[in-house]
Amino acid sequence: MKSILVAAALLLTPVAALAQQPAPPPAAPAPQKLLVEIYRIAPGQHEAFMRLIALFDEANRRAGLPPRQLYVHRDGADWDFMLIQPADIPPDKEAALTAAYEALKTPSGANFFVTIRRFIAEHTDSFVTGPTNAADWLKGLDDARRRGR
Repeated sequence: MKSILVAAALLLTPVAALAQQPAPPPAAPAPQKLLVEIYRIAPGQHEAFMRLIALFDEANRRAGLPPRQLYVHRDGADWDFMLIQPADIPPDKEAALTAAYEALKTPSGANFFVTIRRFIAEHTDSFVTGPTNAADWLKGLDDARRRGR
């Protein structure tokens, strides 16, 4: 009986020691390709622009996609709104998103171009990757150089 207790104690010792180890830090999210849109809105068109964006965000919701991340200007630069969203639509969500656009009667094609331009004084679209940090970005650069790319 004593040998069984000794064996059990020996088996449980590593488990107890592991339980006392601090958890490893969470892994950083994998960088993704994003679309960053920065808008300066035409005078008096801020609410109408946001209502159009909310309509497209509702289509995203219906398709199981997240809304755009919205940043609103407070002070400083000359922009009003910045929107950040994934640059690509997951293939398994494309049909649902198209159906949501149709159900919500969102403008598309040339009509989208004309509709949204009523609200915009200026805008820029930039495709970016992130989030990341300097050390990881430099590691990617060094890895690419080692591969000759």
